[in-house]
Amino acid sequence: MELMGDAAMARREAPQSARAQSGSFGKSSHSLAAAREERYAFLTEWYDPTAALMWSFQLFYYPKDGSVEMFDVKKHQKFLKRVKYNDLDPKDLYIGNRVNVLSRQLNLIDYGDEYTANKLGGKKERTLAVIKPDAIIKIGDLFELIHAFDLIVTKAKMTTLTRTQAAVFYSEQQSKPTFDNSVHLLSSGPVVAMELMGDDAVSVWKKFLEYVETTDALREARAQFVMDGTESFGHGSVSLAAAAKELQFFFPAKNDYGPPNTATFTDSTCCIIKPHAIAEGLTGKILNTISEAGFEILALQMFNVDRANAEEFFEVYKGVVPEYNGMVNELCSGACMALEILDTDQQQSFRDLCGPADPEVSRLLRPNTLRALFGKDKVKNAVHCTDLPEDRVLEVEYFFKILDG
Repeated sequence: MELMGDAAMARREAPQSARAQSGSFGKSSHSLAAAREERYAFLTEWYDPTAALMWSFQLFYYPKDGSVEMFDVKKHQKFLKRVKYNDLDPKDLYIGNRVNVLSRQLNLIDYGDEYTANKLGGKKERTLAVIKPDAIIKIGDLFELIHAFDLIVTKAKMTTLTRTQAAVFYSEQQSKPTFDNSVHLLSSGPVVAMELMGDDAVSVWKKFLEYVETTDALREARAQFVMDGTESFGHGSVSLAAAAKELQFFFPAKNDYGPPNTATFTDSTCCIIKPHAIAEGLTGKILNTISEAGFEILALQMFNVDRANAEEFFEVYKGVVPEYNGMVNELCSGACMALEILDTDQQQSFRDLCGPADPEVSRLLRPNTLRALFGKDKVKNAVHCTDLPEDRVLEVEYFFKILDG
């Protein structure tokens, strides 16, 4: 109840503080212009693991110069004075996301004022997309197309449905003549379920499906996506109400369990597509590079990793590599994608495909590796891969057993 009260009070604070700021500038035209400067306000929560407390903040973002400011809701005082912060991408400012501001993971729980809600949230929608078994082999291409359609993948999970689960999912189509075929296809192998977010996401995803289904230029690609030619390669929610119900099926609320992941924990290794690469729209390119190199993706899932979990996962590097703190900060800075990769080739391991940790070294010595192609520096080097053979299954288990538990 206290947090709800803080949130309600914070919504009142945003416009009030803006009016107070406007009135305090007097007659200065420069100051009046500053008062009208565009600003986005969000209500956020930050869990302090040391004190075991949840803090409520207002986060202000100024798009003109990329600066941020924070206000402590409970203490009614400024927590962080306005400062330029280049690591916050405006595309990440949407409700339900987690952003990293000066090593604090802030959960964006609501808009802080009506202007921000109308400006950023007016047309935002969430919908379910399912890539069916026949199209899994082209998952990288589909991720690239999704990015091209200005949709953000906020959740993703590879799973295998039983026939009963598929029938439950399609229960509202039971009277249709295509029901049995739809159930059979959806339960015939692994699928990738995704939550997509964007402006008019429901209609945009439906247009995406039509685009791939009907565009002459993509008929050859569609033939690769769909084997029997009678079913769409993907599923999309028909309305916002249907999307809410279908998202709950694959991505239920905490303490509930959806369909299981597809991890095998056998003859495999771990790969993590890092948050910066996800935010830069490189997911599809990385997945394609992995597939083109001959490696099979056994499991795929997106995670938002807490700082404590990131520290635990990278504990083996603590005191060993100077980039440890940066690695932790990067892993918990946004959504990442965990992959289980089949890795039985004794001639070329998946680690070889990733390349040296430093992208600059990779570009000199191994120019076709993942880090050479998509990395920026030793921390933002596109992917993490298991370094020690004895840790391969352990790292897969950490994500697909512990964090997905």
